[in-house]
Amino acid sequence: MKRCGWVGEDPIYIAYHDTEWGVPEYDSRALWEKLILDGFQAGLSWITILKKRDNFRRAFAGFDPNVIAGWGEPEIERLLADPGIIRHRGKIAATIGNAQAWQQIEAAQGFDRFLWDYVGGAPLQNRWATLAEVPAFTPLSEQISKDLKKAGFRFCGPTIVYAFMQAVGMVNDHVVTCPRHADLAQLG
Repeated sequence: MKRCGWVGEDPIYIAYHDTEWGVPEYDSRALWEKLILDGFQAGLSWITILKKRDNFRRAFAGFDPNVIAGWGEPEIERLLADPGIIRHRGKIAATIGNAQAWQQIEAAQGFDRFLWDYVGGAPLQNRWATLAEVPAFTPLSEQISKDLKKAGFRFCGPTIVYAFMQAVGMVNDHVVTCPRHADLAQLG
């Protein structure tokens, strides 16, 4: 048995794979944080985000969407000057708008329920033999992306949404030869 091939040798990646990736997350705020970080990752490697995650948490008020929803140009300028994060105006502005969209969904039904209802409240269990079989997106991630955009979210295309679904355990995409696959399959 060996880990999923994308992990490599970096201790940060190994810890993330072994303790976080694919573990079902049901907390609305934590789900929002992970979706935002996946949006910041667009065009970059995930390890870049992992190495800057603590800086992001500091710069973005612990990823409290209720705080971020009230931000404006002064906070955007502050964040654009912060070398500890990804300084991309569009992604920063989208985070503020996404916080406002999160508030609407959270008030209506809960962001956690909004997302987990797509999979019936439990992780979908895939059985990929190799990384080559794992899709970049699926019809379900396309639908979730479409619905998030309709709700006002940005930086949430089908590929970002699928990476998010994998990360938060909505799908178990550990390959079957990875010890984590069996561990997480028990949760389905």
